[in-house]
Amino acid sequence: MSAEAQSVSVEINKDQAYFTEGNDSILVYQITEKSQNGNYKRANYIHPLYSLDGEILTEDFPEDHLHHRGIFWAWHQLYIGNKRIGDGWEIENFKWDVTSVKEIENHNISKTIQAEVYWKSNLWLDSEGYEKPFVKEITSITVYPKTENYRAIDIEIRLLALEPDMRIGGSEDEKGYGGFSSRIKLPEDINFTSCKGKVTPENLPVKAANWMDISGALGKDSSQARLTIFCHPSNPGKQNRWILRQKRSMQNAVYPFSGAKTVALSNNKPTILRYRLLIHNGNANTLNLPKIYKAYKKAY
Repeated sequence: MSAEAQSVSVEINKDQAYFTEGNDSILVYQITEKSQNGNYKRANYIHPLYSLDGEILTEDFPEDHLHHRGIFWAWHQLYIGNKRIGDGWEIENFKWDVTSVKEIENHNISKTIQAEVYWKSNLWLDSEGYEKPFVKEITSITVYPKTENYRAIDIEIRLLALEPDMRIGGSEDEKGYGGFSSRIKLPEDINFTSCKGKVTPENLPVKAANWMDISGALGKDSSQARLTIFCHPSNPGKQNRWILRQKRSMQNAVYPFSGAKTVALSNNKPTILRYRLLIHNGNANTLNLPKIYKAYKKAY
């Protein structure tokens, strides 16, 4: 950390958790439901996410895909046995019940919140006709003070099945998209880079490294800014497939790796998914991303 680094602050109210550092806004975690005229109700996601110079990077309710929202994690296929119980990606017959958000004490100048979230559906009811939770999600968001030229944000998602034979999966097509995603503004000069160099988006998933750098005129007054997504190697399956889009869509670190094929969630041991966001400025050579990723791997 730079010598000038300040402590991050977090304020939690009934609707949102709001991270700041000094006068700088960092991100907002959405606790209560938001909707557009009662449609596309969503909670448990990050928006806005800010660049280092205060520009909003993310989008919510974009006209082309109204269900997209900031930084989010969701799956198309939700099954208990053979029963389909909603679609968390399209937000159909599905909702997030965020029952608590609390600050977790850190022994450094970062800040962490932990959210307890229950997945529910009007297609899965108890004997009295009430929506019965079928997955318990515990998500932690840790925000670090910015260094000279970047800020790190860690997101850990723990998923525990509350019903037997609970399965999740991506879209039921050859794309198989689902999991951790970012809906950010996409300027004309958007570029994608992994450790192997420039990556060209394709209609189908692209094989790349466990991290992806997204850059372009994302900053204030169209200055160059970047968002890098790290997938931790301890995540289940392989984390080297990405859905990348240059216009009117999101960027997705595909999980499960099999895409359209569902994977089981355990009733005893949570599935743990870890990601890190780096917010930074400048060009691809400003940061030593392989070195930072190596340090991230050792953090867990």
